Formats: sequence, C-alpha cells, structure tokens
Amino acid sequence: MSDHASTPSSAGASSAAGAPFPEAYYQANRERFLQELLELLRIPSVSADPAFKADVRRAGEWVRDHLINLGAEAELAETEGHPIVYGQAGNDPDKPTVLVYGHYDVQPPDPLELWDSAPFEPVVKDGFVFARGASDDKGQMFLHLKAFELLQQAGPLPVNLKFMIEGEEEVGSAHLGDFIRANRERLAADVVLVSDTAMLGMDTPSITTGLRGLSYVQVEVTGPSRDLHSGIYGGAVRNPIQALCSMIDQLIDAEGRITLPGFYDGVRVVPEGDRKAMAEAPFDLDAYRADLKIDAVAGEKGYSTLERTTIRPSLDVNGIWGGYTGEGAKTVLPSKAYAKISMRLVPGQDSKRITELFMREFPKLAPDGVRVRVTPDHGGEPAVTPTDIPAYRAAARAVEESFGKAPIPLPSGGSIPIVSLFEQELGVKTILLGFGLDSDAIHSPNERFGVENFHKGLETLPRFHHHFAEAAKG
Repeated sequence: MSDHASTPSSAGASSAAGAPFPEAYYQANRERFLQELLELLRIPSVSADPAFKADVRRAGEWVRDHLINLGAEAELAETEGHPIVYGQAGNDPDKPTVLVYGHYDVQPPDPLELWDSAPFEPVVKDGFVFARGASDDKGQMFLHLKAFELLQQAGPLPVNLKFMIEGEEEVGSAHLGDFIRANRERLAADVVLVSDTAMLGMDTPSITTGLRGLSYVQVEVTGPSRDLHSGIYGGAVRNPIQALCSMIDQLIDAEGRITLPGFYDGVRVVPEGDRKAMAEAPFDLDAYRADLKIDAVAGEKGYSTLERTTIRPSLDVNGIWGGYTGEGAKTVLPSKAYAKISMRLVPGQDSKRITELFMREFPKLAPDGVRVRVTPDHGGEPAVTPTDIPAYRAAARAVEESFGKAPIPLPSGGSIPIVSLFEQELGVKTILLGFGLDSDAIHSPNERFGVENFHKGLETLPRFHHHFAEAAKG
C-alpha cells in the first residue's frame, strides 16, 4: 500500500504550495490514530436495539471525552432518545465557522453467522479494518476528530470548529430536528462538513454533490383471524404472504418504473449535458457485477446503472416475513404478513407526499380477503450541493492535493435526511466529503474501511479547513 498519491506540503508552507500540514507529527502518530479508531469500534452502539442503549451512550461519552482531551469544549446533550455530542473549538469572529456532523451509532450486525470475524472485535486485514461502523460512520466521523488534532499541530486553527455527533442517524435522527431548532444560534456556521459518503475509488476520487431523499414504511397484510392448518384451509382462504408478494410485484412494471400513480410528479429532469458528464465518470460494469456476484443488472429502462442509483427514484423491499420460519416444517396458512419498504427520492419529490401517496395507493392493490395497514417510519428530503460555492472549491482543492488528482463531482444514491434539515433550519449548504467506497459493505456483514482511505481522509480534511478559511477571506 502506498502512503501517498502526492507529497504533502510541510507545516507552515504557503497557500500557493498547498495548505499547511504537520507531516512529521502525522507520520509519528498515524498508527496511534488507527488504534484509537479500533477502540471506538469495539463499542456496540446499535441504536435500533434497546438492549444496546447503555453501549450507545458509552460511545457518545467516548466521543465527548476524546474531544475534550484534544482541547475542545464538549458535552453530551440529552434528547428523548440517544444523546448528541456537541463540541466547539475557537470563537474568532474574523474566522469562518465549520460545523462538523457525524454519527456514532451503527446498524445492527445481523446476520451474525455471515461475518468472518466478530462485528465488534475489529480486525485489520488485507489493508482494511473490518467491523460494524468501520465505514458507516465511526471510521469517517473519527477522521474529523483527528483532523482537529492535526490542525492544532500546524498552527492556530484557521477556522472555528463546531461538532455535532449524534446517536440516532441509523434510526432516522428522530430528535435531531428538535435539537437544531432549539440551538440555532449555538449551531450557526458558514458550512456543514460531513464524511458519511463514498468515493468512486482511491485512484478516482470524487465528491458527493447530491443525495436522494427517503420514504420508509412498514406494511401489514392480515387474512384470517388466526394461523390456519394449510391442509384443511389451503385453497379456500386467501394467504396473506402470497397476497403481499402479489401486491409488491405490482409496484414495479416490466420497464423498471414504479407504478404508484403520481409517483414521478415533479421529478426534475437531469439535463443531457449533466448525464453526459456522468457517463464519462469511470465505471466498470463488469467489475460491478463481479463484486456483487451477479450476472446481470436491472432497473429503469433508458438509464445507466450509475444513473439508476443516483438521479432516478427507486423502490425496494428491505425485509419480508410472516408464517413459520423456524427449523423443519409447520403446515400453516398464516394470519399475517409484513414487509418493510424504502423509496429513494430525487429533487422535485417530497418525502411526506410520497409517503402519503404510498399509504393511499398500496392498499388498492390488495385482493379480496385481506386487510392492509401501512405505517410510516421515517423519511428525508433530497439535497444538492452546488459546485460553484467556495466550500466546494476548498474541498476539491484539498482532495487534489492529497490524492494527486482533481475529484469528480458526482451525486450519490444514498440518503442523509439531515442535510436538507441543515439547509432549512441553519440556512447553510453541506459539503459531503466522504472517503468510503461502495464496496465497504455498509449495513451488511463484513463491513470494512480501507486503511489507506482512513489515512487519505486524515491528509485531506485539515487541508479543507485551511482552503476554506482562505476562500472566506476573498
């Protein structure tokens, strides 16, 4: 593994030669930085499972204490759910302020039997850190704490730094909005900086310029009043699982379009010039299929795989269950069937409207003999980051210095609902400067984060702050 794509400038170098960077300190401490990350990854901060409530809090306390040890003022801000870590360093009115957002909670590790190593016993192997949260988002969030440490070694902080690290991102950030609205003045900033996204590749750096929104629902289909013997009743009573499967099958047509009436209303058409630029981004379809071990891709007709996962909406069943799923046979005709469904949204769509649309239209697909209930879970709006603002230019310059080549601006298919919330409540744009890869298996067994990605993040983020401070002066 090569350590550098280009030679970093030394601390105190002029801006013309690159942002100041404490190279000697970085080299002396880079292994310690990695070991500290492993310590954080050992905390099983699964926000979705009440059994891990104490561990989620312990992770928040770890982040708070780490910020304090680095010289920031930091606290745990209580919410009705898991606490938010708030920290601050610098209060110079002549300097711009950067609000760093991240999350310390993680997805559940299930299914455990598919992990090659224990999800909360991190392993460094073949150039990767394997653990739940390695890439999403502990590994990337932790980069910002270390960037703060590196900035202090290069001289006075070029910017004022604020940190808002939450513990509920993986369950919809239910209490973050209330916290932001109650603390607008304290959170005031010139830009929000987030590392919770992926790049095209280590040899093809990119910066995320857009995110899809999200509408997430759970559906319940009920047939008979109790589970029935499938021999006695099979063929005479509607089976809720089969009814649910039929209903789901009707949601997407043969050309890959979502069939809910009005679903595409308002979807902004991406200009041909932008689509052409996306088509020029390096993307190896054969490698994509090989990585996923599939022999074909699928999706909306008339769009490439990259377009389908970034600039077009999608609908996916995230889980489906009902009846008997244990070992052996039980000849049951179940009373109920369930599914979790997520819809990724693009600019021009509103998550509340789409959720209401699904709640109204999905039950209409039900056959006679079953009843349907749709329960909304959470959602968020699409977001776009312009490439012509000073903060984006600062990010692009920082990436080019550390990677040795200019980054490609590219929208992402993922959703970070709070990005639109920041713009709505704080009036600022968000820079999505992520260092993960799509192959990191986030939300899946064997999640990983490249050691080189980790170190490239450490080289890039301090440079961003210096370049943003420089841009603010102009």
